[in-house]
Amino acid sequence: MRLTGVEYRRIELSPPFGLGFGASEGRAKFHFVARGPIFLRQGDEVHRMDTGDAVLLPRGGIHDVVSRPDLACRDVTVFTTSTLCQGVSALTACEAGECPSEHVLIFSGCMEFDLGGMGSLVGLMPEAMFVGTLSERYPEILPILEAMERETCDERAGFAGILAHLANVVAAFIVRAWAESGCGETSGWVSALRDPRLGGVISAVHRDPGRDWTVADLAAEMGGSRSIFAERFLAVTGLTPLRYLTELRMRLAAEWIGRDRMPIDVAAHRLGYGSQAAFSRAFKRINGRSPGSVRSALRSA
Repeated sequence: MRLTGVEYRRIELSPPFGLGFGASEGRAKFHFVARGPIFLRQGDEVHRMDTGDAVLLPRGGIHDVVSRPDLACRDVTVFTTSTLCQGVSALTACEAGECPSEHVLIFSGCMEFDLGGMGSLVGLMPEAMFVGTLSERYPEILPILEAMERETCDERAGFAGILAHLANVVAAFIVRAWAESGCGETSGWVSALRDPRLGGVISAVHRDPGRDWTVADLAAEMGGSRSIFAERFLAVTGLTPLRYLTELRMRLAAEWIGRDRMPIDVAAHRLGYGSQAAFSRAFKRINGRSPGSVRSALRSA
């Protein structure tokens, strides 16, 4: 897992306050409460968060951070920020521009999850993933949260950069804990991963996506007949084996061309396509745009 395009804010607030966070499509949100309490409001759902709490919203989404559940909000982007270090800024939203000694402190982030071939996991995650649910099973996360609290409050030399790294670790920790606990109540291909026989097939495909896989090859990995394997794979994942393979290849191709700047013909060859034209057709069918447009967008950026 990689976190890309990460932007963090150290936010100082004095009650009453209400900050609105937009959808930021495709970007996750992270909030750590260094000095609380606050309320996280998502539509009709309201969650109280106290000092030391953290939450990851893997798909972002519109939500509010408020001092009382019934307060109106101002969008967080209307406030003036100052740069603390690369990728970290400071925002002060206190009455009369000066915060009292016991004001609320939050460390918030916006980021993109890069899960490579496992990108489908993001769509299966809960709307909000709270770190408080992990402390009993993963007590080693507590010292990290305590360090974040100290760094946010004390503002020692280099605190902004240290906080950003610690927040990255906590966000990754939350995702890993969710995966290790069985990905909640999700189904589909996560169920296939839990299945000892189908999980082995999926692992083999992820290890070598460029191999010229056939249904017979995949069935042999499972240790069953073609027909039984194909029926089971479709029933559990909702996809045919070859459709799953194609989607995996095209997610990887988009990552290689867009993030790693790999030439299109090299990506096509690595993924087992003898023809760049056939690769481009499959890429557009799965990703909705051509590999050339992904490369052009990168050059424009």
